[in-house]
Amino acid sequence: MSDSIQTVGASSWKERAEWYQQRLLHNYYNAETGIMNQWYPAGSNQAEDNFYYWWQAHVIDVLVDGLERTGSPIYADRIRELSRSLRIYNGGTFLHNYYDDMEWTALALLRAYEETGEEEYKLAVLALWEDIKTAWNDHVGGGMAWKKDQTNYKNTPANAPAAILAARLYGLLQDEEYLNWAERIYAWNKTHLVDPDTGFVWDGINRMGDGKIDYDWAFTYCQGVFLGAGLELYLKTGNRQYAADALRTTKACIERLCDPATRMLPDEGIDDTGLFKGILIRYWVQLYRQFPEQEQVREVILRNAERLWESGLNQELGLCGPSWGEAPELPVQLSVQLSGLMLLEAAAAVKAQDFM
Repeated sequence: MSDSIQTVGASSWKERAEWYQQRLLHNYYNAETGIMNQWYPAGSNQAEDNFYYWWQAHVIDVLVDGLERTGSPIYADRIRELSRSLRIYNGGTFLHNYYDDMEWTALALLRAYEETGEEEYKLAVLALWEDIKTAWNDHVGGGMAWKKDQTNYKNTPANAPAAILAARLYGLLQDEEYLNWAERIYAWNKTHLVDPDTGFVWDGINRMGDGKIDYDWAFTYCQGVFLGAGLELYLKTGNRQYAADALRTTKACIERLCDPATRMLPDEGIDDTGLFKGILIRYWVQLYRQFPEQEQVREVILRNAERLWESGLNQELGLCGPSWGEAPELPVQLSVQLSGLMLLEAAAAVKAQDFM
């Protein structure tokens, strides 16, 4: 992958997002593996030896963001190279033990297909979907399992993205089977893991084999994927109940997880949780595009983006920390960095929406 680092001093959100895209490549790309290192500086933590497959799926996703924003063939080349390298690094396949990881790869590759028309992405998505469908079983009344070696544990991270994927496949292929899957998965998620009083989304059920819900796991990620699923089904069916669900979860999320004074989203730490806020932001952008009257969503995105941009090493090294309101400290994990990049791409998209 080539690198074309520009000078700092970006004033528009498009320029700032592009700066972060370039620094992602510069700071994390590993020419030997063809995918991204998991820390910057590389080798700065023993966890570098682990392989977080789903983080690389989100690398593809943010590259698609860059392609959508710029139309540059450079991004199409990067997507192609990274996706092929990821398949090789994962043992010559996109299949995986974790169903949610495969769902994220499929969602990213489906976006890549829709932007580029390159058939290899579509074929990979369809092969992934055939494997993802095997997650559904009768434990806990249905739903998609989290992973293949723990099929009785069901959670929002494995169900809501699957509903998004199935709904988008329906939109692409117009096969009712995909819509049936999307609605069935969504209904299970809503029935079992959404607070009926507020719309706040819980993480999972039966993790310890005791049938209990993890009520204390209050993550931005779960709110994002559930409202994203509701929005996708609303767009595909016209059923306003899905939109109402998405808007209610958005309201609950802002009230419970945003600082009431600053509108800042919480620091959820590193590792997998480092990606959570960025995923919420991704689906909030999509919600705002459909419902521009949702000023609270716009305000949260832009306030968080402003604080991130002003918070230290971002302008020098293009880095961010798990708290978007504080200067990042080295080393910086790829998951955390991706969330920050998603936020800046979101701010660029929101500002572009303002001028439409």
